This record gives sequence, C-alpha cells and structure tokens, in this order.
Amino acid sequence: MEDLEKKVHWLGHSSFRLESQAGTAVYIDPYNLKAPEKKADVVLITHAHFDHFSPADIGKVAKSGTRIFGPEALAGKVEGDFTALKPGDRAEAAGVAVEAVPAYNTDKNFHPKASGFLGYVVDLGGFSVYHAGDTDLIEEMKSIKADAALLPVSGTYTMDASEACRAAQLIKPKVAVPMHYGSVVGSREDAIRFRNLCGACEVVILEQEK
Repeated sequence: MEDLEKKVHWLGHSSFRLESQAGTAVYIDPYNLKAPEKKADVVLITHAHFDHFSPADIGKVAKSGTRIFGPEALAGKVEGDFTALKPGDRAEAAGVAVEAVPAYNTDKNFHPKASGFLGYVVDLGGFSVYHAGDTDLIEEMKSIKADAALLPVSGTYTMDASEACRAAQLIKPKVAVPMHYGSVVGSREDAIRFRNLCGACEVVILEQEK
C-alpha cells in the first residue's frame, strides 16, 4: 500500500515515525533508536513504561519547537514542550491533528484503565493512523476510524495475534500493521500469525528501519 510505505515507518517494538502529506515528522514511543533519520516535529507517548517512554530517545529526536504529548502520568517528567492528554482529548501541532484514545488491559494488571494510558489516532492529511498503544481488545475500538491500524500482537502485556485480528474486525482499517514484538516480548512469528489469521483487511509486516 503506497500511502503506508511513504507515511508509516516502523522503528522496532512499538516505535514509529509517521510522515504527513506536508512532511511533518511524528514519532510515537521512540525507543532504542540508533540514528534517527529525521528530527521530530511531534512526539506522542502512550504510557510511562520504559519501552515506550524513553527520555534518552526523545532527546535523540527532539529539536527546538518539538511538541510532545502524553498521558497525565508523565506531567513533570518530560523535558521540553509537553502537553498532557487524557482519553478523548484532541490536539493539533505542526499541522497534524491528534486524538487521544483509551488503551488498557481487561484481564491483567499491567495497564489499568484508571491509569489513563493512551493510544492515538493521527490525521496525516488524507491518511489517518491508529496506534493502539499497549492494550487489550476493548469496546472503545468500535468507534475508531482510521486508514491504518498499528496493533500489538505479542500477548503477555497486550493483545495476542488472535485478539488483534478481532480488533481489526471492529476497526475495519484499510491496512493493519502488527507491532509490539521482536524486542521486549514477542517475535516475528506473532506478526506472521496475525497476518495469517486476519481476514478483515490487508496486513503488512513492515521491516524495521534503523
């Protein structure tokens, strides 16, 4: 899918760089980055766990004027121009529209709903991307509208591949991309299982960019 390849770049685990139609660079959960290709206009953090909130990696991509957004739990912990969001909040930065949406566990305690952790829907200008964050299959997904859905597939802390397929059925994106594997937990086999199981939409397993 041409829009996906141009606008969504997987940096490993749950870390992505999105690029808008106008060239705005949006990093989500930058973690364990080597040499970032571009500086960030916007940084989105889903929650406070080390593999999603990495001050060192935010420092690698931030520049003067970078806008940083994250859950209220990160207030006072982020250097730079930080704005706290809660589920349902909307923001705009560098010409990119961002909606914060819920992300939580339903049958485990790693990401309680009460913590206010986030996923995001990002409008890149004619192409929208849903980054689910660390979440289980949740009822709020029924209202998510996005062209591309970035979904965790590793299990343990999040949905597994089978549950991610059910999420894709609810969201109905044009394309789904598996994430949250190959680093802290999960493997490429989880991504392949997701692709093999998911008949709701096209599935693209992105190659990790350095």
